[in-house]
Amino acid sequence: MSALPRTLEPAFAEERRDRGALAREWRLMRWPARASLVMLVIFYLFAAASPLIAPYDPVRQYRDLPDCPPMALHLTRGADRVHGWLFAYPLKMVDPLARRFVPDLSRKTYLRFFYRGHLFTTEDASTPYFLMGSEGLGRDLFSRIVYGARVSMCIGLVGVLISFSLGLFVGAFSGYVGGRIDNLIMRWCEIEMSLPQFYFLLALAAVIPSGVSTVTSFFLIVAIMSFISWASFARVIRGMAAAIRAEPFVVAGRALGGSRARILARHVIPAMLGFAAINASLSIPGYMLGESALSLLGLGIQEPAASWGNLLSQAMDPQNIEHYPWVLLPGLFLSLAVMAFNFLGDHLRDRLAPGNLR
Repeated sequence: MSALPRTLEPAFAEERRDRGALAREWRLMRWPARASLVMLVIFYLFAAASPLIAPYDPVRQYRDLPDCPPMALHLTRGADRVHGWLFAYPLKMVDPLARRFVPDLSRKTYLRFFYRGHLFTTEDASTPYFLMGSEGLGRDLFSRIVYGARVSMCIGLVGVLISFSLGLFVGAFSGYVGGRIDNLIMRWCEIEMSLPQFYFLLALAAVIPSGVSTVTSFFLIVAIMSFISWASFARVIRGMAAAIRAEPFVVAGRALGGSRARILARHVIPAMLGFAAINASLSIPGYMLGESALSLLGLGIQEPAASWGNLLSQAMDPQNIEHYPWVLLPGLFLSLAVMAFNFLGDHLRDRLAPGNLR
């Protein structure tokens, strides 16, 4: 086998180093951090490939199957395997008042994989299979959870990107410049931090015009939450920047004639990126819970669009929880995502601590 051309050798060597670094980081992870990373990848896959993963349209209503329980799967035997390897007995309502269902053993609903552009679905969309049951309007709960990941999983990333970028640059500038500008910026941050955040968030969310699109509502909620959250982070960054200002490498940069913008961009801000990454990962759950609280109260993402917050609205009635416990499943997904971000943030904090980078 001929040797690689010399021009390609550095590229392949760099690729091998990157693979080795990733493998080393994976080995250094404890099992909670590994499980959290895998879980977050799955949830973001839900958000990115919702039309493929969700078996049905999330707004399609099966009016004869409201509050339907999850359906059991059975293994197909014999010649019926031409229809599919798995099937479920469709449920029929026998008590409309109590919404009690029994399986119809005279029919079978076969499950097909990679069929009609879905990861799994039924041969006939009018005869659904409810993996996690249905909600009060007869919509497939699993499909709505998958589509709800678009909002609940992305709002944290977008919100942290906005608020932490703003807090990082404002805090670094304030701490490095000092003087009256620093004093003015910090007093403004203290005013924002003194506001009761949740009630202020409710007041701002209440002014969102009714009837706006889901995308517009999403970005308005992100903007509101970012406006509330950046001040506390900027104040911490300001203290770090004020300390870094006296470091020898910053003093040397000033002595060599470096401009203020260059020193901030090349020395001060990079020195704080590790701390910013840790706090960003630990702050994402706060955005997710904030959006869920707003949507749960009817001030966030509105029907028929789905988020894990507004899917929990049916769980506000204790009787629904008693009779239809599967309505709590969106809360389970939300809890798992919040715990995953916290475990991953703890791992980043341990790895980026002084003395642990190797």
